[in-house]
Amino acid sequence: MSAVAMEQRNKIHPHKFTLWVGIGSILMMFAGLTSAYIVKRSQAGWESFNLPIVFWYSTAVILFSSMSIWLAQKAFKARLMLRYRTLMAVTFFLGVLFIILQLIGFIQMLNLGHSVKSNVSYSFLWVIVGLHAAHVLGGVIVLLVMMLKAFGKKIRNYSLVPMELTSTYWHFVDALWIYLFLFLLMIK
Repeated sequence: MSAVAMEQRNKIHPHKFTLWVGIGSILMMFAGLTSAYIVKRSQAGWESFNLPIVFWYSTAVILFSSMSIWLAQKAFKARLMLRYRTLMAVTFFLGVLFIILQLIGFIQMLNLGHSVKSNVSYSFLWVIVGLHAAHVLGGVIVLLVMMLKAFGKKIRNYSLVPMELTSTYWHFVDALWIYLFLFLLMIK
């Protein structure tokens, strides 16, 4: 293999690089929010809270969606397109279900009087979980686009890059939710 070909092979795709920069930025934002949460909870007037049980269910759903997108990527690499399409549809629907369960959790908190205005602890909860939900919504939109492409009649491009980008981002929002969920459970 020539030196030029080896150098090209060792470079990261520009879209992957951009995704990793974005992931780094999102991580820094959530690290700042969780750090502020820790500092603020030691001040007077902080109310401890329990997360609605539905957040446990949403956690299971997002874990299953991470597994389904991993299997979808494997199917895509093996060019098992029927399996790939099915798994992308499953991942999309699980992503939508995650958002629905999160909304149910927010509604339950509102019914208990835990709004943004009731206490600063709830404000942090709403901001942290709400921002994560916004990132998941972005991921669900990408999943929808990927699913529509998979089922489309157009000539297919078997480039692995879009699938890798989608999978990486989806695993990221999954791991981020696990971190946030455990953080909110343990640090009240």
